[in-house]
Amino acid sequence: MKKLSVIILCLSSVFVLQNCSSSKKTAKIKVVSFQQDVMPVLQASCTPCHFPPGGNKAPLNNYDAVKKHIDDMIVRVTLPATDNKFMPWKSKKPALTEEAIKVLKGWKDQNMPQ
Repeated sequence: MKKLSVIILCLSSVFVLQNCSSSKKTAKIKVVSFQQDVMPVLQASCTPCHFPPGGNKAPLNNYDAVKKHIDDMIVRVTLPATDNKFMPWKSKKPALTEEAIKVLKGWKDQNMPQ
């Protein structure tokens, strides 16, 4: 009877460990795309200053331009709002949300897919 109890305990332990979510490290990472994820952030926060024809700042209206400036963009949107290099600077646009900043960082971390 004691052997049966030990076997049942071992089997139930194996079952629990196999189905434990912390033992499964297969979380899917969302692929961040330029058109679907990054561009909406830029359109909401960087227009009209960085979007031609009305914008007179470095254009951020296409993939190549954003790819070239992504490091500086991430730094500037994460600065304190009182910093002169903070973006969006002196505009009526609010600061980027944490979620929007995560989109930019995630896109960069994923090697900037289109």
